[in-house]
Amino acid sequence: MECRPLGASGAQVSRMGLGTLSWGTGTDAEEAANQLVAFVDAGGTLVDTADVYGDGESERILGSLLAELVPREDIVLATKAAARRESGPFGGGASRGSLLAALDGSLRRLGVDHLDLWQVHAWDPAVPIEETLSALDHAVTSGKVRYVGVSNYAGWHLATAACGMRTTRIVSTQSEYSLLERTPEREIVPAARHHGVGLLPWAPLGRGVLTGKYRSGTPADSRGADPAYGGYVDHHRTDRAGRIVEAVATAAEGLGTSPLAVALAWVRDRPGVVAPVVGARDATQLAGSLAAEELTLPDAIRAALDDVSKPDGDAAPTRATDATDRNEASP
Repeated sequence: MECRPLGASGAQVSRMGLGTLSWGTGTDAEEAANQLVAFVDAGGTLVDTADVYGDGESERILGSLLAELVPREDIVLATKAAARRESGPFGGGASRGSLLAALDGSLRRLGVDHLDLWQVHAWDPAVPIEETLSALDHAVTSGKVRYVGVSNYAGWHLATAACGMRTTRIVSTQSEYSLLERTPEREIVPAARHHGVGLLPWAPLGRGVLTGKYRSGTPADSRGADPAYGGYVDHHRTDRAGRIVEAVATAAEGLGTSPLAVALAWVRDRPGVVAPVVGARDATQLAGSLAAEELTLPDAIRAALDDVSKPDGDAAPTRATDATDRNEASP
């Protein structure tokens, strides 16, 4: 698998990341092991989790696999903190005390002495940004973290954070980004590229809708049929999404590949993108995502998908003209 720089840093990551949102809930330890082995065997390095996934169970499963199955040095280990506010003297969220306590908890569950990438999971308006950033600086200078990033930040949030770091820098940002969700192109992508921050899209398959599995209904074994995830999937089951899915399916048929591969290749090669983070219920699903590594979309198909997925009211999107520009994480 091809690797790319993680923002304006010396770190290199695979151009696809493995997400672990369902580990410990819909995906058990055995299936998680199958996924991790398949991903690493394909050349994947970036594995992303969070302290709230499965209430910490995702980190625990990943830690056990690093201890018993896959060498720690073979992956770029990323996790996140501060996705929710809690009771207690530090109030949870992105306070310095809460963040540093969360970092220690993640290290303990993962069974490691440092993280390669530690990310603030969400903007916290209740905490001064200077306090949040001081925790990130401390995490790096203490040796517990190699690089830091953010997740689910708006464009101005990202720019503020990027300019406020003292001893290190923000190297990555996570945002939902796909053919069905292109709003990051308005502010987040320009801010990220200006500040040398690499974009790690989550839900690059439109929460599963872009695979085409919902074209004629809701499969019984899909997330859309799961009460815990139904609303999450339904967010993208709209008339506009239906038109985009049909265009993706037509492109896939013409290329002799899957709609999944087309949708993933499109977002992977957008300007500023480093690595889409893909999640899967099992190794079979993951294999479909890994197959996209062999696909580069022809310019004509990319242009057609750009046009059909253009957000309402937006001007025609500006397309990158070459692979180097599409893959760069900074101007």
